[in-house]
Amino acid sequence: MKQTAYITVFCVIVLVQWVVPGNMIWQEENTIRHGKAYKFRTEPIDPNDPFRGKYIVLNFEVNSFQVNCPDWTGIEEVYVYIEEDAEGFARATHVSPKLLESDQDYVIANVWSCYHGELRFGFPFTTYYMEETKAYKAELAVGQAQRDTSGRTCYALVYIRGERAVLHDVLIDDVSVREHVEEH
Repeated sequence: MKQTAYITVFCVIVLVQWVVPGNMIWQEENTIRHGKAYKFRTEPIDPNDPFRGKYIVLNFEVNSFQVNCPDWTGIEEVYVYIEEDAEGFARATHVSPKLLESDQDYVIANVWSCYHGELRFGFPFTTYYMEETKAYKAELAVGQAQRDTSGRTCYALVYIRGERAVLHDVLIDDVSVREHVEEH
């Protein structure tokens, strides 16, 4: 009887170890397949951080919204409602401390600060993981494209569906950073 209980517990543990990551993968893939893609313009940041590992750190142009700051005291998360601008890039249309009844896509963001009428926030998709040998070159390519004044575009392709937002790719002039690093 005791051995049967151990086998049952072992089987449950093995099942959980497959179901939990499988569900996480399924949710991400489901968001990419059925969500709407938005292009978030990136901003340059310091590309050197030896403690963060092998990924690109992204900062976005859409990171603030004009509000009446005293009304936002103590709020840690906000719903940032997103739509495409005339050039096809994501822009924030409004921000709310609670979920609104709207058909518009939104992202839950962390509030950083509210100062002089500007609410600053951070999205949950600021890291783009890559193969270890290519991450540094990709980060340099992204930084160079962001600082380039000749009209190059660098953006993150993010799929949004419901409360899920998945960073799918980082592109420089509509070419995946992975391909960009391999070509150069």
